[in-house]
Amino acid sequence: MQTSESIKPDRVKQPVLAERVLAPLGGWQAHDWGVTLTLGQRKLALQAISNDILRLVLCDDSGHIPASTVAVLPDAVQSRAGRCAVEETDEEVTFRLESWTVRIDRQLGKFDVTDSRGSVTAAGMQLFSPATGGVGAVLQAAPATRFYGLGEEAGGLDKRHEAYTMWNSDVYAPHVPEMETLYVSIPFVIRFDAGVASGLFLDNPGKTKFDFRSRFPAYEVSAATGGFDCYLFAGPTLKDVISAYTRLTGRIELPPRWAMGYHQSRYSYETQDEVLALAHTFQDKEIPLDAIYLDIHYMDGYRVFTFDRNRFPNPQQMCDELRDMGINVVTIVDPGVKRDPEYHVYRDGIANDVFCKSVEGDIFIGDVWPGPSAFPDFTDDRVGRWWADQHDFYLQRGIRGIWNDMNEPAVFNETKTMDIEVMHRNNGYPRTHRELHNLYGMLMSKATYEGLAEKLGGERPFLLTRAGYSGVQRYAAVWTGDNRSFWEHMAMAIPMVLNMGMSGIAFGGPDVGGFAHHTTGELLARWTQMGAFFPFFRNHSALETLRQEPWSFGEDIEHIVRKYIRLRYRLLPYQYTLFREASETGVPIMRPLVLEYPDDPATYNLDDQFLVGCDILVAPVCRPDLRCRAVYLPAGTWVNYWTGEHLEGGRHVLVDAPLATLPLFVRAGSIIPVDLGESNRPGQLALEIYEGKAGEVGEGRLYEDDGLTFAYREGRYRDRQLTAEFHSDHVLVRANATHDGYGQADEECLIRMHWRDGTVSEAIGCGSSFEISLNRLA
Repeated sequence: MQTSESIKPDRVKQPVLAERVLAPLGGWQAHDWGVTLTLGQRKLALQAISNDILRLVLCDDSGHIPASTVAVLPDAVQSRAGRCAVEETDEEVTFRLESWTVRIDRQLGKFDVTDSRGSVTAAGMQLFSPATGGVGAVLQAAPATRFYGLGEEAGGLDKRHEAYTMWNSDVYAPHVPEMETLYVSIPFVIRFDAGVASGLFLDNPGKTKFDFRSRFPAYEVSAATGGFDCYLFAGPTLKDVISAYTRLTGRIELPPRWAMGYHQSRYSYETQDEVLALAHTFQDKEIPLDAIYLDIHYMDGYRVFTFDRNRFPNPQQMCDELRDMGINVVTIVDPGVKRDPEYHVYRDGIANDVFCKSVEGDIFIGDVWPGPSAFPDFTDDRVGRWWADQHDFYLQRGIRGIWNDMNEPAVFNETKTMDIEVMHRNNGYPRTHRELHNLYGMLMSKATYEGLAEKLGGERPFLLTRAGYSGVQRYAAVWTGDNRSFWEHMAMAIPMVLNMGMSGIAFGGPDVGGFAHHTTGELLARWTQMGAFFPFFRNHSALETLRQEPWSFGEDIEHIVRKYIRLRYRLLPYQYTLFREASETGVPIMRPLVLEYPDDPATYNLDDQFLVGCDILVAPVCRPDLRCRAVYLPAGTWVNYWTGEHLEGGRHVLVDAPLATLPLFVRAGSIIPVDLGESNRPGQLALEIYEGKAGEVGEGRLYEDDGLTFAYREGRYRDRQLTAEFHSDHVLVRANATHDGYGQADEECLIRMHWRDGTVSEAIGCGSSFEISLNRLA
């Protein structure tokens, strides 16, 4: 714990001001892929990757362009062939590369980058070498410029006036806005100014910094070691930038449907009997459940790829019984392999030379849960395959999901991680851990996911990770780590997950109820209400904290928790369609209002409410004892989900919110696909339509597949475009199957039309495409 001693005057370090600007502009050479130019003593390459992506990368000492990290998809960095046009004056030189224009001041080395629309993507960008080493850049911005992204960082939605360090860190201390490091490092930021967006990704997995404070309104991005490999993304919209960034670094794979359901965890469910009793209690209380998690106590002495035979005498029988109930088991798997000559995984790792070593060849040993442990070197693809093969142990016992924890990597030592001088093989291009630290968790996820995808017999893997780097979204869902049962942490989860979504990680969420400290019934009820609308929905709590299963605080709280878990399952067809959209476009499932209403300044830092897709607005209650709250409704008409009241937007409204009620609104004119069943097994499909104004046409989408396998990649899915044409006395509903390879074409779909006066009309649609008219009730 810190005390006032930590701020003694002689402990306050003065900022290091000395830095060397990379200037002036020297010569340049045009290529069929772009141009290289000299700034001071360094060479900078400009590559037009596409009409909306420009790469600026410092060449190495030999003048060669360094390879991108594994964060970037291999096919995404193929430069576009095209002539580089050059225009010169005495003061500046202008390079025109495809749709990009880069104008550089000869003496100062500053450059402006504009896209094909003439929008400024980088203004007054000036590279420099800090006195402490590395490379940085200063970019100009206006005082009103907003900044989004950077992954799961704490604090508000808008990151201006703050500074963040990208260095994956095991942070058990209470997460607060001033924290500059957490578990995941996503060095990608979206600049939003006057309604126009652009993006910047600094592809460096060492320690990097994004500082929007020290040079305000300018901002600084810097790398402490390694190179400076920067990608700029054109807009003009926020969605355009996110789409371009995820085209470069990848998008989420469609997870199995069960991964989108409700998950229950605790540190720990310690015996097989306890796990089975837990599942039966959920079943008896008719609370849907898709997954139970096993934390570290399931292992033999915390050794990964083992079960404690006393606690879990027959894990396969347990998994089979749970699977019959529709429940999957997810096991925690950490990277540390216990140093134990009698432990088969350690022996096999030694025999196959898979562990991280010093440059002298000594295996790095760090203390974690099992004691002194070795760590696989996931930067080597051969090691990744070895790690993937170890998961046969789980799959043979019926495990269907893996939870990667402690993979920053966390080590119980003074630095809290692996020694920075450890050498990584890096597929034949050795680098120190200092240079590759932030890649470790992402590469562990990559190895795990690829192994599961190969071994699950065509089933889609589910993988959850605590640590990651750009591109981790291709392999895993991400949760926000060891939060606490504080109202403030509940509130902070909203901007954290919103910014994760805007950083490519569409599948994320916090531990519902809070992990550490002690929750209350009211906090559990409110957090479950909110969590039911997050992409990832898991309740998790720590050792020696109050239990927080749905029934832990009596029947009244249990009733509320059950209601919202069931609501989650009711809305799964809508959510599942959004997951499909995220896998296609990169646009997140859970969205800040600014993403859909970028011309409304009231949304620019609005982070206590959010949208699911573009049609559902969620306004959680994040303070105790509140029974109403102000909700901002953006432009348009919004329908109170509970009362059916139609409210005009563009304003704040005061909404009643008794403990059992989450303020929830649906956009008028929307078409919401729902599941009328009340369990974790699909029931009857329905379309809930909310009346729009006469003359308007509402639009929606419904995506369906088997929810489990990769068969959709071969076209075995159904994709329907939905429209509702509103008239004064009726609505014309159409479903048009743009692709129909799923089968079950005769399946019935219930159409429920919610009229403004509170009445509801119903009809049945048959087949994959249909047209139905519903009249307004008298």
